[in-house]
Amino acid sequence: MTLPQDASAARSSEPLARGATAAPERPDLTTPLPNDLICPAQDIFDGARIRRALAADIRAAQDARAIRGVTVRHLKSALESGRAAIAAAFAARPRDSRAVVSAYTFLTDSIVQTVLDVALQYLHPRTDDTDGKRIAVMAVGGYGRAEMVPFSDVDLLFVIPWKASGWTESLVESMLYIFWDLHLKVGHATRTVRDCIRLGRDDFTIRTSLLEQRFVGGDAALARELRERLWKDLFRDTGPEFVEAKLVERAERHQRQGGQRYVVEPNVKEGKGGLRDLQALFWIAKYLGGVRDAGELVGETFTQSEFDSFIRAESFLLAVRCHMHLIAGRAVDQLTFDMQVEVADRMGYADTAGRRAVEVFMQDYFRHATRVGELTRIFLVALEDRHVKTAPSLQRLLSRKPRLRPPFHVLRNRLAIKDEAAFLNNPVNMIGVFDEALRAGLLLHPAAMRLIAANLHLIDDRLREDPEANRIFLNMLLRRVNPERGLRRMNELGVLGAFIPEFAPVVAMMQFNMYHHFTVDEHTIQCISTLSQIERGELVESLPIVSGILKEGVDRKVLYLAMLCHDIGKGRDEDHSVLGARIARRLAPRFSLKPAECDTVEWLVRYHLLMSDMAQKRDLSDPRTVRDFAKAVKSRKRLDLLTVLTVCDIRGVGPGVWNNWKAQLLRNLYLQTETALRDGLEQLNRGSREAEAKRALREALSDWDRNEIRAEIQRHYGPYWQGLPHVAQAIFARLMRGIGNGDVRMDLQLDHDRDATRACFAMVDHPGIFSRIAGALALVGANVVDARSYVSKDGLVAACFWVQDAEGHPYREERLPRLREMIHKTLMGEVVARDALVPKDKLKKRERAFIVPTSIAFDNEGSELYTIIEVDTRDRPGLLYDLTRTLAANNVQIASAVIATYGEQAVDTFYVKDMFGLKFHSEARRRALERKLREAIKSGAERARA
Repeated sequence: MTLPQDASAARSSEPLARGATAAPERPDLTTPLPNDLICPAQDIFDGARIRRALAADIRAAQDARAIRGVTVRHLKSALESGRAAIAAAFAARPRDSRAVVSAYTFLTDSIVQTVLDVALQYLHPRTDDTDGKRIAVMAVGGYGRAEMVPFSDVDLLFVIPWKASGWTESLVESMLYIFWDLHLKVGHATRTVRDCIRLGRDDFTIRTSLLEQRFVGGDAALARELRERLWKDLFRDTGPEFVEAKLVERAERHQRQGGQRYVVEPNVKEGKGGLRDLQALFWIAKYLGGVRDAGELVGETFTQSEFDSFIRAESFLLAVRCHMHLIAGRAVDQLTFDMQVEVADRMGYADTAGRRAVEVFMQDYFRHATRVGELTRIFLVALEDRHVKTAPSLQRLLSRKPRLRPPFHVLRNRLAIKDEAAFLNNPVNMIGVFDEALRAGLLLHPAAMRLIAANLHLIDDRLREDPEANRIFLNMLLRRVNPERGLRRMNELGVLGAFIPEFAPVVAMMQFNMYHHFTVDEHTIQCISTLSQIERGELVESLPIVSGILKEGVDRKVLYLAMLCHDIGKGRDEDHSVLGARIARRLAPRFSLKPAECDTVEWLVRYHLLMSDMAQKRDLSDPRTVRDFAKAVKSRKRLDLLTVLTVCDIRGVGPGVWNNWKAQLLRNLYLQTETALRDGLEQLNRGSREAEAKRALREALSDWDRNEIRAEIQRHYGPYWQGLPHVAQAIFARLMRGIGNGDVRMDLQLDHDRDATRACFAMVDHPGIFSRIAGALALVGANVVDARSYVSKDGLVAACFWVQDAEGHPYREERLPRLREMIHKTLMGEVVARDALVPKDKLKKRERAFIVPTSIAFDNEGSELYTIIEVDTRDRPGLLYDLTRTLAANNVQIASAVIATYGEQAVDTFYVKDMFGLKFHSEARRRALERKLREAIKSGAERARA
């Protein structure tokens, strides 16, 4: 954080005509060497040449407006060429962020000083030396810190000795007009030294900007007076209040950014682990100890190793931010998905086996963000040790010190290491310290964290095979109230990856998709946190099934180890479930699991996606689905374990992913499979379901005439009774009652159990009706999550769609009329969905970077009556309509559609028959249909990207 200047950048009061290059006196500032810049200073801003050109053209100018025009013309050209030179040099050295921010600062200094010179020399020359005509131009904020990125704001403070005079106001106004004409985003204030003290006392934002003030040009003595008065009258003896204010500001900022370090589209500047966190550390250090360079943090606050990681993190984040500005052509701080791909490419990242370049880049990003968090903790506790910062409120509430096992003790309400030699002499302590901290309910002291991080070499194969070390680790998972806290701290310090080397590759590993909200390691820890919450009885109301399973009792060692390993195989050029199962097989014996337990852990990891896939991608009303799943799990024990693992896995993906719809699907699959395993697979038959459905309908229609009920029951084929919930069958009975040949009847209601709006349609059947309904729903932005369509014996169609809005919620009551109107117009032919969807099915820019290969599979074994077509491809508006329209055009009858979306990925599963009511057995017909579906997907994707 050295404040870079260049001697040729300062000209303050020298006349333009002489092209002076000497720097004016600057209080407490250093002048860096030319190699601080990413390219030669003259390539960025040739001060002598520009001043000569300006002087020549200004002589011919007739008035102040002409002088400003001449100045803008020359400086605009200089600004453009300077930016181009820096950008070209940065492209050749894409990670040299310190040199590039120095270059942008130098360019900005040169522009500001030249504008000041023009204003003083030609626009508002001083005719006398009165105090009222003194002014110092100061850089503040990021500009004052000399960390200018391509499109940073230029924050200026004009310091004057007394109340602003007419000369001062005119001078500042002229400078601002020139800056605005140069299209610079300038933040500015004109204040006296006394104003600065007064305003800074009441406003911490102003106080922080004053902390970073840097002299750029004008009256050096006035700048020195400001600096001296700030330290004497404002900063001195106000450290604690400044620290507390910055910490409150930091917490609020993190909350605004989502409160998580691992959000998939992080804010590089304001997010947790971002540049602002590092800047806050420097502000506090500068405020408390007058630190002017980050190197001064070494010793009292950071070790040399910690400081080196501080610099690496800051350099990396600055490089990322610079590339983002250059890509966007403006100031941006949100590292969006599309931006991530471009930044990774600019910084030289390349694809590796099983991983895209962007994923490797984002893993580096999150590793640096994690380190920033660790440095912040060390710094804040160091402040607390110096009594500058108050201890966390949680720790202040502890009325007594817990009793700790040697070699640990309590230091300032944190677990510390009393005897470092004794600690290191027994490497098992490298694992035991985390379990002891959880047992005692204490946070680790920074000195302990430093000692652990500096001695990771002690975690070798001998320690990994040590029975006591493995017993302690498993004990931490199984016996502590909040094991995720210990795991997270072990992970941040590098202990988890050292103790379980197979886990190291997934640390900070980003999954480049819109489905997963966390890195792989954080997702794993979130899953274990959810499991722990369920065991503590905190989620009984929302998760009754799995809460009951855990209450009855399961093999917890197997469950926790499978949870830890379920995604451990990600990021390699192999199915992560298969690789993860092999890894789990090797790891399980380390933790003293018996052979049968090892087998179960291996099976759970290998098939941890099976239940989720069956529930979300298959028709649970088809007995074959449950029968096949029951054959796969084989036992109630495995069913229980897999159900808990599946629920925790889905909930651990991120906020909003788990919902009533997924809960209902998993609940249904579990209950049906549990019954089948208990009573026998033969209990899964269509006859019993059909009889139960007819009985329920008779009860629901108790006010109908007996003959009407008989006619309604005889109207439908067998699959209708097995495929729809009883409440929907009652609705269809009423919709079809007395329906005319041209009638289109519908019923839209909230389905609480499925967290969706249930849309029921009844009308005379005709080709493509399923597709037309899908098109109508797409036109109003509805997301179809499930659908059923059945043709009755008298030629009526009963189509039931479950839909959600763009946010994944049921439609509010006030939105239903428009939904109803658009569907009616489309079904009546007043609106042609194919044409109306064209302007609506565009992908958002931030979503275009995702690549999802298309896979189409035909399955004649998964259902007794239907061929199952599973289409796995890139999700987009109108996809379901395009697929169903293609199927309809090829005389394919759709009985049901199960729609699953995982971020940008869609898996649409169709249960179909051909026009004769048969399965698609012909390989040639399947290939032809697959080709046409791919063509529809491709043309739709091109339309969406147009």
